[in-house]
Amino acid sequence: MAPLTPDVRAQQHGAAAPLRIALLTGEYPPQPGGVGDYTCQLGHALGAEGHQVAAITIRDGRLIRHDLSVGEAEVVVSNPARSLTWSSRSCPAVRAAIQAWHPDWLHIQYQTGAYAMRAGVNLLPRYLRLFPDRPQIAVTFHDLREPYLFPKAGPLRAWVNRRLAVDADAVVATNATDADRLAALGVRSSSLAMIPIGSNIDVAPPVGYSRAAWRANLGVRPDEFLVAYFGLLSPSKGADLLVESLLELGEGIPWRLLLIGGAATAPQDVAFAAALQARINHLGIAPRVIRTGHVNAADVSANLLAADCAALPFLDGASFRRGSLLAALVHGCPLITTTPDDPVTAVALADGRVTVLTPPGDTTALTVALARLAASSTLRADLAAAGRRAAAPFAWPEIARRHAQFYTTFAVR
Repeated sequence: MAPLTPDVRAQQHGAAAPLRIALLTGEYPPQPGGVGDYTCQLGHALGAEGHQVAAITIRDGRLIRHDLSVGEAEVVVSNPARSLTWSSRSCPAVRAAIQAWHPDWLHIQYQTGAYAMRAGVNLLPRYLRLFPDRPQIAVTFHDLREPYLFPKAGPLRAWVNRRLAVDADAVVATNATDADRLAALGVRSSSLAMIPIGSNIDVAPPVGYSRAAWRANLGVRPDEFLVAYFGLLSPSKGADLLVESLLELGEGIPWRLLLIGGAATAPQDVAFAAALQARINHLGIAPRVIRTGHVNAADVSANLLAADCAALPFLDGASFRRGSLLAALVHGCPLITTTPDDPVTAVALADGRVTVLTPPGDTTALTVALARLAASSTLRADLAAAGRRAAAPFAWPEIARRHAQFYTTFAVR
């Protein structure tokens, strides 16, 4: 299924007028997380197009609004005696926060983990439809994982995901595979658009950045092969497989592993991160592993520029919905990742020409790929240049333009 894009529909609508857009997100800087970084980038890019944008989230039990049009001004819009969570009981408070800013559009940025696996946001569009003064509602699905409800919830978990999709006025998929899955959930093609995400990290290291000096500050020798992993640690991203693959390189290749990103937040991710660190300690390789913790975007950029390659061995295959993947490409960081299940993405990531692809879960293939890049500076340079070219269509001004057309096209109420 190929949904009609806003670019096609908007030809009959003309240019988008300035709008007030509220972006609802389960996380937002300084909270760590790719969806929060994405929301920040999208909000500022829409602001550059002349729209008024606010990001609304829950932090430390309080509803927070970031007014992006006035320099990220932070406003506490609800500070209840009882801490708010993303449960359905927070819907009235979220509605009040939205109405206080009176947007034309409420655009929910949905990633299940970012909302602590709670289903409140899934039911929010259905709740808001009870009120005639609601804004238009859009949802971008950054993933389609089902939230946790209670043990043996079974079909009810799928039902709440479907409610989020069909109760919105319009839905954005970030890739063709998710667009097909959303159509199977019952989203009409007339309500569905496909807009890719962009890199959540600009190529903007600290002023005066020097690659050699940055590596030296990390404690990396000039002859060491520095492999970067970027993102929160979670079972689906394959950091544990990367550790095992680096071990298989043996002593012939002096390597260091740079884990870029903050601490995990979801319970299963916290457990995974702890188990990974225990494994690193048990193997006696802790001195070869550098963990940055949560750092600002400039430092992330510097780390990606300093690495000899990035390895992102996603267990579910590479996808352009992964901001970390796009960040590596944008930075010209030669990328090893896993073969996508989507043939179109596989062609775009062109094994051996844009990236090096390995089968998901295959540590031996990952070791071979790491050795291949470690041995050839020419291959690394070729992949760096090709990665930058492949990332060009995902620039934020273009993504903002497509969102503006999306809002205009689907403004039907």
